[in-house]
Amino acid sequence: MLITFQSPATPDVVMLRELAQYLLGLVGKRLDARGVILHDELPGAIRRVEAAISDDEKAELALESLQFPREHGQESGSGLSQPAWSFLDMMREAREHNADIIWKIPRALQ
Repeated sequence: MLITFQSPATPDVVMLRELAQYLLGLVGKRLDARGVILHDELPGAIRRVEAAISDDEKAELALESLQFPREHGQESGSGLSQPAWSFLDMMREAREHNADIIWKIPRALQ
């Protein structure tokens, strides 16, 4: 299932439910039927997502330095950092415009 995050300051960001649940957990929220990240919560939320991306990138670099062979078709950057960037960009832009971020799961998908 896809979750759509919306803010008046940015284009919508759509992601899979599992990733949305994980990222919201990082910022201290639950993926309920409806939710909001208030603009005054964004600075802390941004720091937590940035830290998670940084930790993920460090772990990936450590694995690469050990020269583990990659499976055919596996690319670098396949961890958290790639899908989290659009959400992080949304949060940064919303912070700049003092805007909230909301989400709502359609009733048919709850």
